[in-house]
Amino acid sequence: MMFGWIVLGLIIVIVLVAITAYNRLVALSQRVGQAFADIDVQLKLRHDLIPNLVETVKGYAAHERGTLDEVIKARNAAISAQGPAQVSAAEGQLSGALGRLIALSEAYPDLKANANFQQLAGELSDIENKIAASRRFFNNAVQEYNTGIQQLPAVLFAGALGFTHKEFFDLGTSRAEVEAAPSVKF
Repeated sequence: MMFGWIVLGLIIVIVLVAITAYNRLVALSQRVGQAFADIDVQLKLRHDLIPNLVETVKGYAAHERGTLDEVIKARNAAISAQGPAQVSAAEGQLSGALGRLIALSEAYPDLKANANFQQLAGELSDIENKIAASRRFFNNAVQEYNTGIQQLPAVLFAGALGFTHKEFFDLGTSRAEVEAAPSVKF
């Protein structure tokens, strides 16, 4: 009889530990999803700003068609990207293209002095800072989640319950180029 109570007590403790660990992993997973949604909001703002910026530049540097087309192509690829890995790669390409677009302003003093261009470039710079902050928050959430699924007791059943390793929002090989772009100077 006493052995039965001990076994029942152990089963209850194991179930409670499993429920607690599962709930913690769900909360961490939700935090990762929310953090990615925050990045997505900032990226949408940037995607919405780009056509206005391109149109402004187009009026001053129409013969720079290749750069303008590259920005639009990179924007479209970034909009259609899915998941952190694809989105980060596409956004890295877009950031590089935007950096080249902003660099055009150095060659065109009239464009550089244009109030609309200055406003759009300022908004872009602000959005880039917000994206960087959102990316840091996302990567922190991913790090906490990945650590959570690797710690005891969660590691014993996390995989069986569908909790798998999540990828960081990484800038990849073009990190130096992206970090340098876009620097807006007037």
